[in-house]
Amino acid sequence: MVDVLKNSWALLLGVFLLLLGNGLQGSLLGVRGPDAGFSPLAMSVIMSGYFAGFLIASRTVPVLIRRVGHVRVFAFLGSLTSAVLLVFPAVTDPIVWAVSRVVLGFCFCGVYVTAESWLNNAATNETRGQTLSAYMIVQTVGIITAQGLLVVPDPTGFLLFVIPSMLVSLSFAPILLSIQPTPAFETSKPMTLVQVYRASPLGCVGIFLLGGVFAAQFGMAAVYGKAVGLSLPQISAFIASFYVGALVLQYPFGWLSDRMDRRALILGIAVMGATAATVGVLFGQVYDVLLAVAFVIGGASNPLYSLLIAYTNDFLEAEDMASASAGLYFINGVGAVAGPLVIGWSMQSVGPEGFFMLIATLLCALSGYAAWRMTRRAAPDETAAYAALSPALTAYTLETAQEYAQDAASDTGTDDAPTEEAQPVAEPSSADTVRDWPRAAGQF
Repeated sequence: MVDVLKNSWALLLGVFLLLLGNGLQGSLLGVRGPDAGFSPLAMSVIMSGYFAGFLIASRTVPVLIRRVGHVRVFAFLGSLTSAVLLVFPAVTDPIVWAVSRVVLGFCFCGVYVTAESWLNNAATNETRGQTLSAYMIVQTVGIITAQGLLVVPDPTGFLLFVIPSMLVSLSFAPILLSIQPTPAFETSKPMTLVQVYRASPLGCVGIFLLGGVFAAQFGMAAVYGKAVGLSLPQISAFIASFYVGALVLQYPFGWLSDRMDRRALILGIAVMGATAATVGVLFGQVYDVLLAVAFVIGGASNPLYSLLIAYTNDFLEAEDMASASAGLYFINGVGAVAGPLVIGWSMQSVGPEGFFMLIATLLCALSGYAAWRMTRRAAPDETAAYAALSPALTAYTLETAQEYAQDAASDTGTDDAPTEEAQPVAEPSSADTVRDWPRAAGQF
């Protein structure tokens, strides 16, 4: 890890500043939108725009990079991001905000893809696993830290919008000053969504439902906090609790996943998250309960993401893992776009409780489907090792993380062709994580 920090500290610092800016703008819009008179439904449209832009960029940005190069794409998207962040206080209109959020989602995805490729190129074969671990930690800590900026005094109503713009602009310096030649983008063997679904119906359905849960955490949590009358410091702590839970519980559940039927674990974690969300519906007026509920939901949803991907890999050939992960990413993105829309409608129809009601419904549906799938197919005799993956990773990184799983399987001699019931293939352990993660573009 010392070598990782020595070689990549500038890139990690740049990514940290990017996440500070992104984490702040998402929460800030959730607070300021209701102040501007936007309804929960209008806010849901605004918040879903980010995920739509992110999903579009995951397919188009690799093409742009191949055409004009990393530096030009990064400079363009970074400059556009800084400018768009200043549109929100200048034009208080829901349509303008929604379009701006689409642009922001597109830009941030593109910036992350570019930064990730540089970060990978700065790593050596011996440090790539630790580099990805450091990157994922920086992502989570950046979002958590960003919530503390919500309490910065803003008497003019403009300063908190300027801060993320400044942070994004400042992030360019360490990243651009530390760039190295990057590997060429490649494409992997295509795999259709139908093929992914046939390999693992539970993986596809579960990832789609989780998309709505993630969008609620990142897009609508601040809107909920404002609706129930939380103060800015309370909203800050409430949102941060989701990500603290994700950081704390990811690896304990990963340890369990290698020692039991993954479907049973998926069912149990989903029930745990649904129970926490139900408590939020009933006792959301108690602030300490809200923090505990957010911690549990965040701690359930992030491990579920990794578990569903690992479970899908149990039924894939090694060379299909990268393409399948890209398909799962697309499904998750569609769920993330739809999630805020449904939550906004729910909150407008039944009140703020609709926020937790929908999360509980999504997780109950996931647990029920997991229980049903356990009656349809036997668990594999062997399972791939659990790899902690963040839903904040781009399609580019997620796909190439699975390419490493293929390499790891080849290195250990366990990548034999699967039978019709599908022989499991090896996936990197949480200790090894990912060795050659950004090597190919996202491929749906």
